[in-house]
Amino acid sequence: MTEQPYLQFEGIAKQFGSFTALKGVDLAIPKGEFVCFLGPSGCGKTTLLRIVAGLETQSAGRIRQAGRDISQLPPAQRDYGIVFQSYALFPNLSAADNVAYGLVNRRSPKAQIRERVTELLGLVGLPGSESRLPAQLSGGQQQRIALARALATSPGLLLLDEPLSALDAIVRVKLRDEIKSLQRRLGVTTVMVTHDQEEALAMADRIVVMNHGAIEQVGTPMQVYREPATAFVADFVGRVNALPATLLAGGGIQLGPSRFEGPHAGPAGRDVTVYLRPEDVLAGPLRPGDSNVFEACIEKIEFLGSYCLVQVASPALGEQRLSVTLSPNFLSEQGLRLGSRLPLRLLPERMRIFA
Repeated sequence: MTEQPYLQFEGIAKQFGSFTALKGVDLAIPKGEFVCFLGPSGCGKTTLLRIVAGLETQSAGRIRQAGRDISQLPPAQRDYGIVFQSYALFPNLSAADNVAYGLVNRRSPKAQIRERVTELLGLVGLPGSESRLPAQLSGGQQQRIALARALATSPGLLLLDEPLSALDAIVRVKLRDEIKSLQRRLGVTTVMVTHDQEEALAMADRIVVMNHGAIEQVGTPMQVYREPATAFVADFVGRVNALPATLLAGGGIQLGPSRFEGPHAGPAGRDVTVYLRPEDVLAGPLRPGDSNVFEACIEKIEFLGSYCLVQVASPALGEQRLSVTLSPNFLSEQGLRLGSRLPLRLLPERMRIFA
């Protein structure tokens, strides 16, 4: 017997006048899972989160939480804590009073509130900051207070609405690691909305990729990145080469003037797009007998720290350009620079082909 999901969406649709924000979303989230809704602006991810919170009402469909239908309940009767992009702290209340807000509303005993606030401030790495006002805290510290406030009532569900997007890069990376490890420790079911792919890939147990109000793919970060289910997912998540091609008889593909090996993806003569990650283009030295090998010329080198994104051109590909990931060490060891030629190989097993 399979365990019933902790959070279940059944045909959730939302209309704003003539605009359809959500088109019948079905999704099951197990207890304790960290799920990211990922997609471009306007794809419906924030609307879906707000419907879970009761801040928007769905036009159709139902939501169940721990087996209870919460579809029509007001926010106060739902079991969740929420962290907003803008922190939404009360500026006139101290850090302790901000964290205690939900507990005070529930009329918890004062001693119990004090103990819980101390525990939570320690949990989010801000012990001893009880008396400080939000204006005296950095953005990262304010977001930690907002997180502590969301967790104060020990909710069964934690909702994170773009919680890190207002922070600078270094603080963002540090805080995302801390949030993920805190979530694991507490085992709280968590739904986060983000448009930042790196954030979703780093934090989520599963990613829900959304586009135009519908789910394009649900999978682990590895599945979504390595095995995109649609052209949109391949294009949206991570860097990718999108190469117009034609399918050939026997499983080959025509890229520009050349024939390459590729996965069997349909009848010969069909026009398709081949999606290939930059790291799935191998640079020499290559072995004798390797397939899909050609020579290319370096046109551009973009240094990105731990790796370089190198753009190449080759007569074998016709007019098309290809992005390849190479390590700075490889470039310097091989003496490669603009105008250098190098052998490359397209990995047929890593190609994803869509009409």
